[in-house]
Amino acid sequence: MSTLAVTARKTAAKIESSTPAHRDRAIDGLRALALLAVPTGHWLLGGFTLSADGAIHNASPLGTFAGLAPVSWVLQMLGIFFLVGGFASVLSYRRRKGSTGEWLKGRLARLGRPVLGVTAVWAALLPLLHFGLGVPVDSLRTASTLVVQPLWFVGVYTVVTALTPYCVRVARRLGVWAAAPLLGSVAVVDFLRYGPYADAVPSWLSLLNILPGWLFAYQLGVSWGEGRVTRKHAWALLLGGAALFATLLLAFGYPASMVGVPGEARTNSHPPSLLVLALAAAQSGAAILLRERLGRLLKRPALWAPVVVVNLSAMTILCWHQTAMLTAAIPGSYLGEVPGLVGAPDSVGWILARLAWMPVFAGLLVLIGRFARGFESPWTTAGPARRVLAGLLAAGFGVFALGLG
Repeated sequence: MSTLAVTARKTAAKIESSTPAHRDRAIDGLRALALLAVPTGHWLLGGFTLSADGAIHNASPLGTFAGLAPVSWVLQMLGIFFLVGGFASVLSYRRRKGSTGEWLKGRLARLGRPVLGVTAVWAALLPLLHFGLGVPVDSLRTASTLVVQPLWFVGVYTVVTALTPYCVRVARRLGVWAAAPLLGSVAVVDFLRYGPYADAVPSWLSLLNILPGWLFAYQLGVSWGEGRVTRKHAWALLLGGAALFATLLLAFGYPASMVGVPGEARTNSHPPSLLVLALAAAQSGAAILLRERLGRLLKRPALWAPVVVVNLSAMTILCWHQTAMLTAAIPGSYLGEVPGLVGAPDSVGWILARLAWMPVFAGLLVLIGRFARGFESPWTTAGPARRVLAGLLAAGFGVFALGLG
């Protein structure tokens, strides 16, 4: 047996021995699965074109290969993430030792530190990359957009986490039906923006879907954590969500892709459409039904150890995975078109080459994560001045990334 295999086995055994008996392995497993789907989706379905001045610009193979849309159905697992987030929040909320305000402060700080870290680091990198290494401004715009792209999720998740006490109260009163008004709200907005009177509806109306659209699965998770979701409910979510999903696609012309496609006027995820909630309902039902089986499977140390590692690095994966891809793409752009990395994602060859690049991106993320993991821990050594500086850098990067400066 190789040294690497022996080390891996010892690490798995150590993690197994330190896992509390009451740990809900299925919930951690579902969270890890949803987390890994984020970089996998962005790396597989995001590409770069190269302009005449050497700058990279966002592109997607979905623009050419519309038949790949079902891949986005599998990789769009934010419904699962919000579901297990709601479930875990209920457990944490019950165990809180201080006030509700203190509980919220602790959870929101764990979300905010990594976001502040990645945006502050990129703010410091931008002038170095442009003035020191000559990276075109358009490449930096593209990079900044990609870095910010997954961070909207943190903002939304922060809001729904703050609503946990209210979600708990509603769940105790209405059970699984607490999520129904959220589904109805999104359906009404979708009818207004896509129905017969769409031309008379202001474009900002779609923003009304952001909160109920993502709160839907979180509320299901809270109800689940409160013991108000039965297997019968789970089957209804699975079958009803799948039926609604198919109906919206086939009869109402919703876009098939669950992610935005450059050049397409309509998108499902930003803000979420009713199709996103249908998929989240089906995924939630399946997750609830598979919980016990998944929990038994993860009693194997070799399977449980990577789940623990992924969960411990959750925010690092979320915040830095686009940086890992850019770490390869920006230098690669100086070589011209590189198959699967820089160049129009419009051929089967590009798809095969991109699959070959995936382990490279993962390796870069691991290397970056060794440094970035520190942002997830409390900043005990950072004084007020450093925190203010980090905040200013982060704000400056946000202005640049959003095209405001």
